[in-house]
Amino acid sequence: MTTPDVRPVGDLPNELGKTAPRELLLAGIDSLAKISEHSERELLAVHGVGPKAIRILRAALADRGLTFSDDIAETAQDSSVR
Repeated sequence: MTTPDVRPVGDLPNELGKTAPRELLLAGIDSLAKISEHSERELLAVHGVGPKAIRILRAALADRGLTFSDDIAETAQDSSVR
């Protein structure tokens, strides 16, 4: 049995493979904007999303001027320490 290929899913990078985009879509996440509403930890809990997918998504988000939601919190915390 083969894994169904649902790509492309919104503007998610094709480099994610088949499983991660399918599972993200099932979780209601179909765009980089929606990815940016979630933390890395939340995304890692989705089947098929591992460290490699996080690296790919981080680069794609950066290209659009976006970050994971926990990156925003860390950035704000870092700037308040200074």
